[in-house]
Amino acid sequence: MLPFFDHTPAAPKICGITSHEDALRTIDSGAGALGFNFYPPSPRAISSEGDMRWISKLKTDYPDIAMVAVVVNPDEELLKRLEQAECFDAIQFHGDESPEFCAAAGHRFPRWIKALRIRSQSDLVAATAFKTSFLLLDAAVPGTYGGSGHMIDWDLGSEFVSAHPETHVILAGGLNPSNVAEAVRSVRPHAVDVASGVESAPGQKDPEKVSSFIANAMNG
Repeated sequence: MLPFFDHTPAAPKICGITSHEDALRTIDSGAGALGFNFYPPSPRAISSEGDMRWISKLKTDYPDIAMVAVVVNPDEELLKRLEQAECFDAIQFHGDESPEFCAAAGHRFPRWIKALRIRSQSDLVAATAFKTSFLLLDAAVPGTYGGSGHMIDWDLGSEFVSAHPETHVILAGGLNPSNVAEAVRSVRPHAVDVASGVESAPGQKDPEKVSSFIANAMNG
């Protein structure tokens, strides 16, 4: 069992971790999960071809913290590298992956999360096609696959949470230390997720923002 996946509300997931130092500071601030981005166009991306032993060490030293690999339309080579690394508790599909692809590729990992870009009620109806317990709701911004800093309609998120109590909804999209408590009160998600909202620059986490975000989320 892992607290991030098994406890509601769960301590926040901090996404776009690019260094061991940022990871340690984020864990010390009370994060429940860390997200590692393997989408090369992202300013927060790390290479799957590089040495991932620092992530393996994090998993060994902090077994109760969920390590999540974030991918966008991954090919077989990337999936194989992430699977063979044996340090990820979940894979998060953040692209245009089909329900069938997610189900097949996701079962190669202990858990899988599908991120959905939400514009309207119809996007939430389509979400039910993904047979996973974990759905991440993010903002729909043309030309991006997340990390845009734009918010989703919290009313839509709240309606989905109420209608699907069996689903663990992770709320993302434009969250920051100033608005996360209100977001939690409005939507009542399983957990919240943030990347750009706690950075001093793309890919560089601001320790004070991370700490404030986590504290405000847990008190929301």
